[in-house]
Amino acid sequence: MIFNIKNKLIFHIIPIFIGIIISFSLPPYNYLLVNFIFFPIFFIFFVSNITNNKWDSFKIGWLFGFGYFFSNIYWITNSLTFDDQFKTLIPIAFLIIPLFLGLFYAIATFICSFFNLKNNLSSILIFALAISSIEFIRGFILGGFPWNLHVYSLVNHIYFLQSLSLIGTYTLNLIAITIFTIPSIFLLKNTLKSKLIITFTVILFIISNYIFGVTKVDEYNYKDNIEINSTIKLISPKIEIDRFFENEESPTILNDLIELSNPNPLENTIFVFPEGILTSVYLEDLIRYKKLFKNNFSSNHKIILGISSNKDSKIFNSLVVLDNNLNVLFQYNKNKLVPFGEFLPFENLFSKLGMKKIITGYQSFTADNNRKTFNLNNIKYLPLICYEIIYTGYLNKNSDDFDFIINISEDGWFGNSIGLQQHFSHSIFRAIEEGKNLIRSANNGTTAYINSVGQVVESIESTQKGVIEIKSFKKVENTFFSKNGNIIFFYFLSFYIILIFFLKKSGE
Repeated sequence: MIFNIKNKLIFHIIPIFIGIIISFSLPPYNYLLVNFIFFPIFFIFFVSNITNNKWDSFKIGWLFGFGYFFSNIYWITNSLTFDDQFKTLIPIAFLIIPLFLGLFYAIATFICSFFNLKNNLSSILIFALAISSIEFIRGFILGGFPWNLHVYSLVNHIYFLQSLSLIGTYTLNLIAITIFTIPSIFLLKNTLKSKLIITFTVILFIISNYIFGVTKVDEYNYKDNIEINSTIKLISPKIEIDRFFENEESPTILNDLIELSNPNPLENTIFVFPEGILTSVYLEDLIRYKKLFKNNFSSNHKIILGISSNKDSKIFNSLVVLDNNLNVLFQYNKNKLVPFGEFLPFENLFSKLGMKKIITGYQSFTADNNRKTFNLNNIKYLPLICYEIIYTGYLNKNSDDFDFIINISEDGWFGNSIGLQQHFSHSIFRAIEEGKNLIRSANNGTTAYINSVGQVVESIESTQKGVIEIKSFKKVENTFFSKNGNIIFFYFLSFYIILIFFLKKSGE
């Protein structure tokens, strides 16, 4: 068979190499073409080397997943460089994290081995179905980590992404993996007629999806702008992440933020500051700086910022809306916390061993389970903090209508790495899925205004400081996906299963 490998060393190296190469299709590289070359190679390699030994099938997926994640999330270890206590863990995390995440692909290929995959279309569909289903599970198990699904390689192709508003990220991921793998039919033993029918069907789908995307974007561009009676200012301060461990004085940071914001006392303005810019105070202690706020902001101003808060001996990572007297008009406590970053799993055990969360302080943050919209001057916002933006189909828990997704973030933990662009790419997907404008204020990351069809209207790169002003927007109705969520993925799974059944009966 094609790619049947007898040499054990080469057998183990090839899937790692393929995983590494495919990772370059993701942001910030975006070499989309490699998917159409190396997914078919991976599929043919897998089918050609399936034996009665299920362990070989398991290893192929595991080695592929290790190579894939080793190459695209190495930057996670950067968060361990700020505290000497964690530096010794860097080599372990560098290997253990991709090895663990690679297990998901190992399970997918292990499952495939039970279906006696052959060189035909039904086997391609089983292959794509297994991988996409396991990636769906990865998005939820143990808190979920839906980072770098293969569909994110399409982030620069906005027209092809408009179907997200109908089917969502997981379903488009299933379809994308299928299409990426389809070219393998030219190396398989299909009849010429079958190859032509399959090729025509795929091309027809791609063209139809493109036309739908172009139409949707054009319709959006023809919509009238709605003027906002309060200017929204997104602040990108570029404060170094080292401040978390240097106890920099909060007045110094606040004065820098005020100077950058340049508040006009006569102009109705909403200032959006990033997550965690004040490291040495809690919300309850912010009253110490009331005079500073009072002297620089007026009654025409509202301030949105990320800050730690303390209630009933619990610590929350919060987004708050304040007036110039520091009255709390709204507070949202983060729902999805970063394991080891914001909370210590099995804290009772690990704390006894002297371990703590990466962000300063030994006590873990507490996750809240409530997410409501808030209204400022007749504009409604849905709040998200940092990596909550990566969770598809789970944003609007209360089904409230709103105008903007607001995402505040501190991306300095990623260092100057590819993680910054990967994180930002999720924002584009969420905007299209929900059909809502998205405003993102990030310190040491990309600050941006993204419209509801995923176009980046304006942005400030992670290496820069600055301000984005928003005075108008285009209102869009809730999307089909925002109303139905990830249940759509299960409809497509059912369709694939039925299609596979009929293809197997016909011998395809």
